[in-house]
Amino acid sequence: MSDTPGIVVMGASGRMGQMLVREVQAHPGMRLAGAVERPGHDWIGKDIGTAMNGPAAGLRVTDDPLEAMAGAQGVIDFTTPQVTVALSTLSAQARAVHIIGTTGLTDEDIAKLDAAARHAVIVRAGNMSLGVNLLTQLTKQVAAALDADFDIEVVEAHHRHKVDAPSGTALMLGEAAAAGRGLDFKQSYVAARDGITGARAPGSIGFSAIRGGDIVGEHDVIFAGAGERIVLRHVASDRALFARGALKAALWGQDKMPGHYSMLDVLGL
Repeated sequence: MSDTPGIVVMGASGRMGQMLVREVQAHPGMRLAGAVERPGHDWIGKDIGTAMNGPAAGLRVTDDPLEAMAGAQGVIDFTTPQVTVALSTLSAQARAVHIIGTTGLTDEDIAKLDAAARHAVIVRAGNMSLGVNLLTQLTKQVAAALDADFDIEVVEAHHRHKVDAPSGTALMLGEAAAAGRGLDFKQSYVAARDGITGARAPGSIGFSAIRGGDIVGEHDVIFAGAGERIVLRHVASDRALFARGALKAALWGQDKMPGHYSMLDVLGL
């Protein structure tokens, strides 16, 4: 068996799943050990390569995560909260590094991930890109440097198929801004406004979500003061950058102690 880490891709038929499969196959430091889809999916039993309209890869898609993780060292998971929570237990049992790009997780979900992380490495991030994680750090620093006279708004845009809003990245940026200001994020959070809302509450962090077309991902953090605005912005034009970040995290986690990590840990930020 190869000494390179074996990686399992969950949700292999999705846009991100197929991107991850291609990136793993092309990476010299890892191998594709498994491709998983939900029970009943028409890719089950097919070669992952031919299912993706390419050459045969010698690996069949399965609906059994345990089967896929046999002999694997990492799992990359951009699926749904329910699947991610269930998979965290299986990954911990297999002592496989669990890379989580799933968004929409509740506090209860995260508590279950924390429990699994006592036995295995979990790296979870609302966004796996270097640029976004740098933006997160900048947001925290700017929020700390500016006083409360500067209002904070987060505006994000994604493709028409995205199902959650605000995006996980937008929430991550809002949490960074709240941390910089020393605020309780849950108390500061204001979702999209509608109707007669009254004046903006001091210390609030507002969110706006745009959905349309094939927008990969755009995030603005606006610090609006009297007579001036500071806008921090990140624009993603290729979702492969998220896949490459996930692969970097999977390799980084191979020699780490069990724990619940973030991309800031992976990137040394």
